[in-house]
Amino acid sequence: MTDQGTGARVQHVKVAADRAGQRLDNFLIGHLGGVPRGLVYRLVRTGQVRVNGSRAKPMRKLAAGDQVRIPPVATDAPKRGAVPDGLVETIRQRILHHDKHIVVIDKPAGLAVHGGSGLNYGLMDAIHAIAKDWKPVHRLDRPTSGLLLLACHHQAVVKLQRAFAEREVDKRYLALLRGSLPEDRIRVEASLKKIRDGSGQRRIIVADDGQPAVSEFRCLERLPGYSFVEVEIETGRTHQIRAHARHIGHPVAGDDLYDEMAGPKELKRLFLHAHYLRLRWPEDRVFNAPLPDELGEVIERLKADF
Repeated sequence: MTDQGTGARVQHVKVAADRAGQRLDNFLIGHLGGVPRGLVYRLVRTGQVRVNGSRAKPMRKLAAGDQVRIPPVATDAPKRGAVPDGLVETIRQRILHHDKHIVVIDKPAGLAVHGGSGLNYGLMDAIHAIAKDWKPVHRLDRPTSGLLLLACHHQAVVKLQRAFAEREVDKRYLALLRGSLPEDRIRVEASLKKIRDGSGQRRIIVADDGQPAVSEFRCLERLPGYSFVEVEIETGRTHQIRAHARHIGHPVAGDDLYDEMAGPKELKRLFLHAHYLRLRWPEDRVFNAPLPDELGEVIERLKADF
C-alpha cells in the first residue's frame, strides 16, 4: 500500500493477498480509519473510487493485486476514537473468550458497535485500543446487550460471515414482551423493510417487498402484563426481533422506537439481551452471557407483583 492514511493526495492502493475476497466498501472503511459509511458509498457512487481504473460497486469482491484508487478525504467531524476513561478496561474485562481465530464479548447496553450518527466513539474504538485486527462479523443494536462475535484475522471474517449467511450459527436472545403470548411458541415469518418515517427516523416494517426474516418466540414465563421469552432468529435483519415483536402485537419492553407505551417503571433500557451463541467453526462450541443484573431485577419485581 502507498500513501497510508487520509492525506491530501490521491492514493493508489494494491490489495494484499490477505484482503482477497473483501468487499470494496469494507476495504475502504478499514483503510480510511473509520470514516462514515455514507461517505464511503458516496465516493464509490460518484466514481471517485476506482478499481483497476474502472468504476465499481460497493459490494464488489476484491482480488489480490487489484489497484484501488482512493481520493483524498477531508473530515471536519469531531475526533473519533477518543473513548471515555475506563471504557477500554471495561471492555477488556467483558471478553469471554479469545483464541487465534475468534473473540467473544459480552457487549454492554447503550454502546454502539461503531461510532457515527452523532457518536464520537463506539465499541470498536475501544476494541482497537486492545487489538487493531479484530473485526465484528455481525451486529447488535446499540441498546441491546450480550454476545458479540469478532474475528481475529481476515480469513476468519470470511469463514464466519459465510457461516452466518448459511445459517450455521445459532443465536438466541432473552426479551420481555408486552402482554401475554397466546401460545407457548410463536414462529414469525415476515419480510422486513427499512423506511424513514415522517420525522426522518429509520424504522423497520413488515412488508411483502422486504427481506425474508424468521424469528421464533418461546415463552419462558408469564408475568403481570408481560411475557419473558427466548427468541431464536434464523436471519439477522436490522431490528428483526423488535419489528417482529411489534408485528405480533407484543413489542419489546423499553423499546422507545416500536412501543408507544412505557415499560415497567424499574426498566431504564431496552429489554433485549443476546444470551446464547453456538458456532460450528473453528470448533463446535456454545457461549452464554447471563441476563444483566438490571434486567434480572425487573423480572424479580414483576414476579413479586403476582
